[in-house]
Amino acid sequence: MNETALVLARMQFAANITFHILFPTITIALGWILFFFRMRFKATRDAAWEEAYYFWTKVFALTFALGVVSGITMSFQFGTNWPGFMEKAGNIAGPLLGYEVLTAFFLEATFLGVMLFGRGRVSERMHLIATFLVAFGTTMSAFWILSLNSWMQTPVGFEIVDGKMFATDWLAILFNPSFPYRFSHMLIASGLTASFVVAGISAWQVLKKVDSRATHLALKTALIAAAVLIPIQIIVGDMHGVNTLKHQPAKIAAIEGVWNTEKGAPLLLFAWPDKATKSNLYAIEIPKLASLILTHDPEGEVKGLNEFEGKHPPVAPVFWAFRIMVGMGMLMLATSWFGVYLLRKRTVNTMPRLYLIALSAMAFSGWIATVAGWYVTEIGRQPYIVYGVITVAETAAKHAPAMIGLTLTAYLALYVFLLCAYVFVVKGLSEKPTRGQAPKLPAGLPPQVVTAAGD
Repeated sequence: MNETALVLARMQFAANITFHILFPTITIALGWILFFFRMRFKATRDAAWEEAYYFWTKVFALTFALGVVSGITMSFQFGTNWPGFMEKAGNIAGPLLGYEVLTAFFLEATFLGVMLFGRGRVSERMHLIATFLVAFGTTMSAFWILSLNSWMQTPVGFEIVDGKMFATDWLAILFNPSFPYRFSHMLIASGLTASFVVAGISAWQVLKKVDSRATHLALKTALIAAAVLIPIQIIVGDMHGVNTLKHQPAKIAAIEGVWNTEKGAPLLLFAWPDKATKSNLYAIEIPKLASLILTHDPEGEVKGLNEFEGKHPPVAPVFWAFRIMVGMGMLMLATSWFGVYLLRKRTVNTMPRLYLIALSAMAFSGWIATVAGWYVTEIGRQPYIVYGVITVAETAAKHAPAMIGLTLTAYLALYVFLLCAYVFVVKGLSEKPTRGQAPKLPAGLPPQVVTAAGD
């Protein structure tokens, strides 16, 4: 295949998945935050929890809609740009994608309607159940997608007949060696992303003086959730790294910038990987720390990129994306922990203005960390689409570069427009008073329904 066409096709899919992942990474955890708000309202009868619930339901619905649209566009590309993937691995990928629609998407889409329009039309218990099912549906969606993606990283439970892959053990495919780590890592990443969205927008509402007690409750909940999740993510990330070293050593070599196999490999805080000389320029390193982190032995061996000549990913993007992810994670750690410390001493309204500005600026910081992490995962798998089995080049359609370039440009223009529109709408929602966010009860309801709605 023409190398230019292949690069453009990869860029197009990268653009699609980059835009798409922004929205599920919010909705997966935001659904559970909404469930928590609803539980608190049911337990305390405090109207502030209900106001917080209905404000963030609007944000959830908007985010969910964009996630659905971008997901459909992305799935089309399996047929347009990567038909070889579905031809060779469709017997495994197809059912997993189908189960995601049947068990997750239909569940979310159905009960989202009850969440949005059910106030006063169904009992409080049913409304709470609907919120739970939407949250559960988003998590199930992540389960199926992460199962497929993890299988592509660590393929097991299949056989190849006439060039096509057939399942021999579905349980092994679903719960492949990297799945528990990737699934956990993604769920926690979603929790952090959603927590910072809630905290950042709530801080913006305080700055704009449109806040209420509902805003303060949401901000406190989000900061505490982020402060708890960050240390857990560090532990899970360490376990994920050890698993990746075992199953994808070339990816780890690119992440760490290790060119030659060595014991006691240093951790590079900064370097400029130079593929021409196969070395790192301007390196700032901590001796033996990479080996200690990856093998839990300061003298542990880490294989170098030269062991995988022609079969390792491009080093620079993986190397830098990993450091962006970790750097953003450390910034989120400091911000959330400092925020929790402030809340022990102050109320939300007396938090330093500078901190509220910083928290607002970090509202979408989870997007940066998540996208960087996905780049590490996906670029780090190159040159394979199913690791060690099928290369990307083997599955790409033979389109003219001009055709792919035209559609790539159109996608990018549309995604920039939609992303700006999304941020603009969320900003508009956040600058309205939070009081009175709950929808009005439908007129003419029988008395028992009004009572059941708690109004």
